[in-house]
Amino acid sequence: MNARVQGPESYFPSIEKTYGKPVDHWLAIARDGLKSQPHMSVVALLKSDHGLGHGHANAIVAHAKAHKE
Repeated sequence: MNARVQGPESYFPSIEKTYGKPVDHWLAIARDGLKSQPHMSVVALLKSDHGLGHGHANAIVAHAKAHKE
């Protein structure tokens, strides 16, 4: 049975298609930002400095927070 992807990961194919970079690129930026900034500040950084839409930026940051390496 195919499990449907849910949560922030459901945005990943669209993020890669829209912005032309792999999700790991965006996750690295988010993880770096989360070292010193709160969630919404990192969302704002992805939006202002990299042109991501709010939903995509929020999904990246949420995933980075949930899966700290």
